[in-house]
Amino acid sequence: MNISLRRACTIVLCGALGVSTLAACGGDNGSEASGEGGGKTVTLVTHSSFNVSPDVLKSFEKQSGYKVKILKGGDAGEVVNKAVLSKGNPQGDVLFGVDNTLLSRAVDNGLFTPYEAKGLDQVLPEYRVDEKHHVTPVDSGDICVNYDKKYFADKKLAPPKTLDDLVKPAYKNLLVTENAATSSPGLGFLLGTAAEYGDKGWQDYWKKLKANGVKVVDGWEQAYNEEFSGSAGGKKAKADRPLVVSYASSPPVEVLYAKPQPKEAPTGVATGTCFRQTEFAGLLDGAKNEKGGKALLDFLITKEFQDDMPLQMFVNPVREGAQLPKLFTEFGVEVEDPKTMDPKKITENREDWVKSWQSLVLK
Repeated sequence: MNISLRRACTIVLCGALGVSTLAACGGDNGSEASGEGGGKTVTLVTHSSFNVSPDVLKSFEKQSGYKVKILKGGDAGEVVNKAVLSKGNPQGDVLFGVDNTLLSRAVDNGLFTPYEAKGLDQVLPEYRVDEKHHVTPVDSGDICVNYDKKYFADKKLAPPKTLDDLVKPAYKNLLVTENAATSSPGLGFLLGTAAEYGDKGWQDYWKKLKANGVKVVDGWEQAYNEEFSGSAGGKKAKADRPLVVSYASSPPVEVLYAKPQPKEAPTGVATGTCFRQTEFAGLLDGAKNEKGGKALLDFLITKEFQDDMPLQMFVNPVREGAQLPKLFTEFGVEVEDPKTMDPKKITENREDWVKSWQSLVLK
């Protein structure tokens, strides 16, 4: 999640980014807890960037008879950690936002009660990775290097296209990325290099990247809005790094929030650097309102919610036939061959890889 431009856009809608405790936001903040009052409230536990149009949320509440209470709590890693600590006595009924970098950890810790959501057959096959239905795929997005178009045009330098390009002398001291130990896009970028260069080769790659002047900061907000010269925030901060690890959806958002709106996005995407992130939702084990939780999971993959989602959270739908808005099709890019990794392999190696990365890059 955390962790992206969409999270920064959501900040004004519900509290501060990265809060350390779960805070109620959205529908029915003052209502009874889930399971009380006849189970008329269903509680969604999620990361700080979750958002949905009020009309769409009301549509679910009208159709189902449930009021929705939304508990937001930092980035996806924080939310999963808290869910593990409260396993068996969860703070809600459904958890949304666990992604493929954290999926096996959540499942192995027994966080979810299996449930096959209605309409799952309408989700594109490549996202249906959990045969036992512990979780339901909801959205996808690509972690990619973004570049400042003006910088490269002024320098008459072609922007990088691939991971290999980033270690070339022409791009020395140009890239800023996030800490893989503290940031979701930082971790995704690390996993992308492991997918590209293998279990051992990624370390040699990062040695070259470090020698080529990569800068590491704690999180996405600092990297994108303070260090990256191509973003609106970066321009105000007089940032000097024209390459940043962000998302494929970042250029359309730069257009959306620009005044006046430009004819083309000021930033581009190096599509050969991308790692695909998929977010899931699951029925929490011990949910007080299991029936309501199942209804909410069904709703998250309806065409109504999936069509609404791109401009609310700046992610891609996973349902067949869901429509991307013009903003995405006109100013975004299609990543045809993103790097991916089996969630089990991520679980087996994540901690060791992050520790090795810290030793290589931060020391």
